Amino acid sequence: MTFDLRSYYLSQGYSEVETAEFDRESTIEGIADALSSLGHTPERIGAVTQLVPRLAAGERWELVFNIAEGLDAYRIPYTFSDPVVLGLSLHKGWAKRIIRDLALPTPDFAVVESEADIAAVRLAYPLFAKPIAEGTGKGITAASKLAGPAELESRCRELLELYRQPVLVERFLPGREYTVGITGTGAEARAVGTMEVLLRRQAEAEVYSYANKEKSEELVDYRLVTDAKARAAEETALAIWRGLGCRDGGRVDLREDERGVPNIMELNPLAGLHPEHSDLPIICNLAGIPYRELIRRIVDSALLRARG
Repeated sequence: MTFDLRSYYLSQGYSEVETAEFDRESTIEGIADALSSLGHTPERIGAVTQLVPRLAAGERWELVFNIAEGLDAYRIPYTFSDPVVLGLSLHKGWAKRIIRDLALPTPDFAVVESEADIAAVRLAYPLFAKPIAEGTGKGITAASKLAGPAELESRCRELLELYRQPVLVERFLPGREYTVGITGTGAEARAVGTMEVLLRRQAEAEVYSYANKEKSEELVDYRLVTDAKARAAEETALAIWRGLGCRDGGRVDLREDERGVPNIMELNPLAGLHPEHSDLPIICNLAGIPYRELIRRIVDSALLRARG
């Protein structure tokens, strides 16, 4: 059992108000007694700071009954967004609800959690389907574009079976595709550049798929763009970056709808940083920003936050 015991934090010098949401010994006793009555053998660990040394010593358990908080328990400054933002952005459906609530453009969508949900999708075709929590184009192929109900049902069934997670179904966006690179936090956040993704003739058509990404050197051209549509994409990307509280560095992927308006597809607050193959460094390279400078900007942003 892991938990945040009020008396423990009081003994560490925290105030009554600071520990108000933590648990009393009687709560832990009640849970432990219930677990024991169910035939389990609970072992009480306590806070995250008490759990880590035991994990480091090689101890393991069949299951952790966790009511502790504190992913930042050690208060060590770190780069990039906090666990709430990272977790939210990994679930494309939850992230799109926030985007929509902020009145930012994103295609209409539905979340298919089981086969029973497929019939309830009421969106105009063509549609696009992908796993709700994957990256790097996983689960995206030419078959992701759906022309009608039969394809919707077939593709959703396939993705549910293969990835064991819900499927995001959204209106297909037919226009140009952009990736906006961002560094900084809040009001200090800046777009470092906007890259257009251009699929070559031999690539899987219309979709920036897993196969296209894996063989990007052969199948994809990347071009830095600075026109009015690119600037509109940057404004939208910065709005969601600031609105969600993303930090230090990352990217936002957008694609134009039928009216030419850049719509947010995905948010990447923990973007890849391979100097040659990851999108954010590629954007910086196209914009004349050395890799070393990109890393400096990320670190400087984190230090600025840490120093208050």
